[in-house]
Amino acid sequence: MNFPDFYEHAPVVRTYDPFAAMLGAASNGRLDYHYADAVRLAGHSCPTVAGAFLIGRAALAALYPDGPAERGNVAVRMPAPEDEGTTGVMAQVLTLLTGAAAANGFQGMRGRFRRKGLLSFADRRESEAITFKRLDNNVSVAVTLDVSLIPADSAQGERLMAILQDRADASQQIAFANAWQERVRRLLLEFADDPRVIRLTMMN
Repeated sequence: MNFPDFYEHAPVVRTYDPFAAMLGAASNGRLDYHYADAVRLAGHSCPTVAGAFLIGRAALAALYPDGPAERGNVAVRMPAPEDEGTTGVMAQVLTLLTGAAAANGFQGMRGRFRRKGLLSFADRRESEAITFKRLDNNVSVAVTLDVSLIPADSAQGERLMAILQDRADASQQIAFANAWQERVRRLLLEFADDPRVIRLTMMN
């Protein structure tokens, strides 16, 4: 595997998907998501992708304290338009974990297993909190992410500019990539359960 070693030590999001169980797609419907799955989906690894992964993990754990979470039974509300900032990237990771999809999602079978419309976006920025709601009991949780406790390497700005201007040498490119992934590593391994970083509020 060509991923950094720390991916294997990142938290795992364990889910049960009744649709996958019915179709025989996964034994007993169990779908466990690793950080590498989010990286494959996004095509890159960054604090946004890692943060979305941890937000989804925290929300599902709160909604399903006895676990595993039921994939396809959670609605997700993004607090900003899908094309604002990193909203769309985060939403894609949350679709992976929860099954909640926008208008292009699976329409279901005879009223069951519907994923379409479970992911929604605000028309304009409402807040920083992403809201998750269990469809069977309407319990909701709001989650925000604050990565300010994990500052970037002070040399990253200069390295990035050199890369974007095609004047970075190999050592600068390696240093940039290593420092970039070190910040992701710290977020996933040191701060995954830190309430100052992953802020969760039960809504009912």
